[in-house]
Amino acid sequence: MTKETNSKVKPTTKMTVLTITRVALSAAIICILGPLSLSIPVSPVPISLGILGVFLAVYVNGWLYGTLSCLIYLLIGFAGMPVFTGFTAGLTKLGGPTGGYLIGYIPLALIAGFFITRFEKKIPLHVLGMVLGTIVCYLFGTMWLKVSYQMSFSAALMAGVVPYIPADLAKMAIAIGIGIPVRSALRRIGE
Repeated sequence: MTKETNSKVKPTTKMTVLTITRVALSAAIICILGPLSLSIPVSPVPISLGILGVFLAVYVNGWLYGTLSCLIYLLIGFAGMPVFTGFTAGLTKLGGPTGGYLIGYIPLALIAGFFITRFEKKIPLHVLGMVLGTIVCYLFGTMWLKVSYQMSFSAALMAGVVPYIPADLAKMAIAIGIGIPVRSALRRIGE
């Protein structure tokens, strides 16, 4: 191939080695944070750092690759690696109290990632995106609890959402504190 012909060939994707590395590292961070959980007496759902990992993944990777990091995390867990709350794994985890929240990571990443990517310099809109994404994740989890534990919607909401709001707001603040400088550093190096 001549130099002239080679210069006309355009890559069909921006999936560079650095991008693949970032996606893999983000999935690994979710795998590290996801199992770290604290059981609370008022709910069958433990407090987990998994959502913090999702927020960091979308800050570092944007909505598309951040969501891909979440999908990789879920596939690793469903394949049997103990990366879910309490160092558990497997497809049977979907039947448990955290199954809906795990599935809810996908829309959470999509929504939060969209706001973070689209409104690069507008931190209040980052917060809005994380809040909206978390609400959708809560909705998946609440419906899952309602069906799997045969609870009323309000009981599932009280057991699976209300106790977690302060911790999730703190995770959003931590994600902003870590995510914005990392995202800015990645922009400076041209990635």
